[in-house]
Amino acid sequence: MSNLDRFKAKLAALPKVAKDEMRKAVADSAEEIVDLQKRLAPVDDGDLQMSIKWRWGNEKREAYSQDFGSISGSHELSARIFAGDSKVRYAHLVEFGAAPHIAGGKFEGAQHPGSPKQPFFYPGWRTGKKRAKSRISRAITKAAKRVAAE
Repeated sequence: MSNLDRFKAKLAALPKVAKDEMRKAVADSAEEIVDLQKRLAPVDDGDLQMSIKWRWGNEKREAYSQDFGSISGSHELSARIFAGDSKVRYAHLVEFGAAPHIAGGKFEGAQHPGSPKQPFFYPGWRTGKKRAKSRISRAITKAAKRVAAE
């Protein structure tokens, strides 16, 4: 086998190896960010904390979830981080707060005092984003070195 043939084989192997390394880096980063967001979330009964999850970008999101952020680009290699589910429909109200208002619906006419914002999602996202980008870049470099060594 000539050097050119070996080089072509390494180039052909790079996308598969890089994809595997990137997928692991994205999953590790998403887990880390979700864990941080759960620690930052205010705890009343724990439902809000337990509703913070992540899914691969091409998977269907849960009903009533607030789809706040994603890591990476392509659907196949991206992770969607979200808070809320069918039981917790108020994640956005905790994150951003609510202004005082006159209630409608079942309690029509009642004065709602509003609620202060208690950010948990975006502070965790901003804290983990830079580390996630670095981890993904290192994964690509690691994959390229692994292919080159073969």
